[in-house]
Amino acid sequence: MNDLGSHIIINQELEETLSSVTEQLKNSRVVTFAEEDFKVEHAKAVVAEAYISEENQKYLVIATKNFNTISQNALLKIFEEPPRNIVFIIIVPSKSILLPTIRSRLPILKGTHHQKIKEIDVDFSKIDNAMIFAFLKEHERIKRHEAKEMLEALFYRATVIDRLILSKYQLECFDKAYRLIELNSRAQSVFALVLMSFLGGSDVD
Repeated sequence: MNDLGSHIIINQELEETLSSVTEQLKNSRVVTFAEEDFKVEHAKAVVAEAYISEENQKYLVIATKNFNTISQNALLKIFEEPPRNIVFIIIVPSKSILLPTIRSRLPILKGTHHQKIKEIDVDFSKIDNAMIFAFLKEHERIKRHEAKEMLEALFYRATVIDRLILSKYQLECFDKAYRLIELNSRAQSVFALVLMSFLGGSDVD
């Protein structure tokens, strides 16, 4: 858990998800901001806390059902350029309440808790053809529901663990992959689409 970067969790069960996150971070410094309505004064409190210097990594967890535009804009700059050793985790029930500028800067985990993310042995920062072939071979008989979970795990691995900033093309490949799985496309072909997009690096468009 200490290797995680800033990210967004989409889950209707805010209290349960917050509890899960704080439990897994119990050995780290965690400051939570759980509000029914997240207002600008709460955003200012987050910014103030973020600028309190820390020698070790500190997690600022925001959990809210209502996140107004002013509050999000007040946090945008610090999300873009977080102070040293500061990691943000945002927990909301729907990504629709988040501004596109927020969604574009932090990876999103949909409807899942950290402990339910599949662990996969794919290092996107070092990916090559051999790694892709081995992954496709290992998962050639995967079922549809498992394929959806695997896509979630691949996205999580790339953006949260390997901390890559995905290009527009890579994001589009993930989006297309989810839609193809819904249409019962062959899982191997879908995984290949996503994995091949990482060959040659992950430059931002």
